[in-house]
Amino acid sequence: MKHRILVLGAGYAGAFAAGSLVRRLSPTDTEITVVNAEPVFVERMRNHQLAAGRELATVPLADVFAGTGLRLHVARVTAVDPERKSVVVTGEDGDGELGYDTLLYTLGSRVADHGVPGVAEHAFDVAGRPSALRLRAHLDNLGQAGTVLVVGEGLTGIETATEIAESRPGLSVALAAHGELGARLSPGARLHLREAFDRLGVTVHEHTAIEAVGATYAIGADGTSFPADATVWTAGFAVAPIAAAAGLEVTEDGRIVVDDTMRSVSHPDIHAAGDSAYTIGDNGRPLPMSCASAGYTTMQATDAIVGRLTGRRVPRGKKTYFGNHISLGRYDAIFQMVDDDVRAKSWFVGGRKAARLKAGILRTSLWATSHPTFGMPKRKRHLTSTTQTAGTTTAVDTTAVATTPENAAA
Repeated sequence: MKHRILVLGAGYAGAFAAGSLVRRLSPTDTEITVVNAEPVFVERMRNHQLAAGRELATVPLADVFAGTGLRLHVARVTAVDPERKSVVVTGEDGDGELGYDTLLYTLGSRVADHGVPGVAEHAFDVAGRPSALRLRAHLDNLGQAGTVLVVGEGLTGIETATEIAESRPGLSVALAAHGELGARLSPGARLHLREAFDRLGVTVHEHTAIEAVGATYAIGADGTSFPADATVWTAGFAVAPIAAAAGLEVTEDGRIVVDDTMRSVSHPDIHAAGDSAYTIGDNGRPLPMSCASAGYTTMQATDAIVGRLTGRRVPRGKKTYFGNHISLGRYDAIFQMVDDDVRAKSWFVGGRKAARLKAGILRTSLWATSHPTFGMPKRKRHLTSTTQTAGTTTAVDTTAVATTPENAAA
């Protein structure tokens, strides 16, 4: 029987990982299946733009994986059973279980409500495509009059507030910052950020903790009531409790604890990458949840899986965090580098030059994800005899993507 590799999630980490694996492993030995809740690739870095009203091209995952030999199963993962080596799914392509011999967990993250009353019932977010579209529809209903309160001064909050303010100038946009706006930026970048907020008319409430959210308001820790026809919650991200419920060793916030090859420290047949993984970077600090981190962890995870299955040395790649790139609407941005201690360096790039650089990064990320097998080694390696595990039949048939003759001949 073929060795079954199951990739959970087809975001920036999962889609690229699946393409790398199918390009490097022989189809005579392996069967690779990708499970994703959405039938299209979601550009998470552009969800704030989608919510604000921009028209973004959608890329069907069936087209992304066409001709690769990968199997795509559109469904939501609800549970993982490491003892039975199975994953419970529900969705468009059917409910049931999918078996695996090697699992790559890249389910990403979602918005963290921190237990604040009213967030789940009344707040909007841009962590996923459905939630971004929900916010967009609500903003459309508001028209040219209304108030929007963005909660959270992180990258997502800054980008969301400036994008909405620029795209919908009739709305009154404010941002509630728990601390100081742009506190982690260099002095020059912080000044540039404040000038952008002033130019776009975004009001900033610094040192403001929101402790309750209603349908048309939010309440601060000091009792201040902020009018909000739409409260957009961007105060951090969290992972789903699936890994913790499965008995994997996880951190307090639910991320899978992995070694330096992205292998679960408690379950050796499971690897993790992206926001779902807790790993220490080259600077001795945990890598933050980010697209950049997803790139490093994905490459390391796929190298480790290929190396172990084929009996080759597992290389150790770099895990470095270079800095932040923050969009401030369509024509402005900040590119801030950081040092090894994650402190902002004195210099930054701002304005249209930084915006063009960010646009280029977004285009490159989309192209790379849409062509997951491009640039990978064409030699498909066979598994060692000890890793050709006979798997059990899965309870749900997956939708096989057509395999081209050149991919079929290994």
